[in-house]
Amino acid sequence: MDAAQSFSREIRRIILEQSHRANVGHIGSALSIADIVAAAFDGGLNIPAPEAPDRDRFVLSKGHAALALYAALHLRGSLPAAQLDTFCADESLLGVHPEHVLRGVDFSTGSLGHGLSIGTGAALAARLQGAHRRTCVLLSDAECNEGSTWEAVMFAAHHKLSRLVAVVDLNGQQALGYTQDVLDLSPMADRWRAFGWQVVEIDGHDVAALKAALGLTNGPGNRPTVILANTTFGKGVSFMERQIKWHYLPMNAEQFEQAMREIGVRS
Repeated sequence: MDAAQSFSREIRRIILEQSHRANVGHIGSALSIADIVAAAFDGGLNIPAPEAPDRDRFVLSKGHAALALYAALHLRGSLPAAQLDTFCADESLLGVHPEHVLRGVDFSTGSLGHGLSIGTGAALAARLQGAHRRTCVLLSDAECNEGSTWEAVMFAAHHKLSRLVAVVDLNGQQALGYTQDVLDLSPMADRWRAFGWQVVEIDGHDVAALKAALGLTNGPGNRPTVILANTTFGKGVSFMERQIKWHYLPMNAEQFEQAMREIGVRS
């Protein structure tokens, strides 16, 4: 197992451990983006420290998957273990959705469909300031059901925000059903191209490819870039993969032990 795979596995371990300890759900959603978050925080983005003024900005638009972000922040030394262990506890800064008061979280998110608008504002602000930082927004495919997402898509293309990267977690499902049944947006790539974006289609569990794609910030005609990351909901845990119910369900002790074995943490 190389360093990138190890980082992803550690993110999955923390997601499972903390969700089980707190007895909360949103496990499958966090597991589906573990490799994307690993790519971003293990070299795909320039984030040397949460306070670095020229750091790239990361927006977790699908805020309910915050455990993946908390895991990455912990592994990068920004979130102490004792604080991580307060996830979903009373008066903790670590809720199901991320809040900007937590060190390492640039923007509060959770109202689905708003993250890309936040990201376009951050990217435009960087340009006005003459800064070279990038902005990366990780959103769900279900958020593409939201009209506000497409307003941001048009805004970014119109202003040629070439240092803006959107990553769409194409896991094919949402809280109450599969996306093709709720509102089918295929072919997704054609939609983004029609709005003036550079499109990269990729395996959302290939960390090396994701890192390379995150570097594509100056496409032809100074277009913003969207990475369509094909993922599996609940990736790594067989009984969660592609199962709608694991959007919300917590694990019991037996399920937790099986999940840990399947990601290679338990023998």
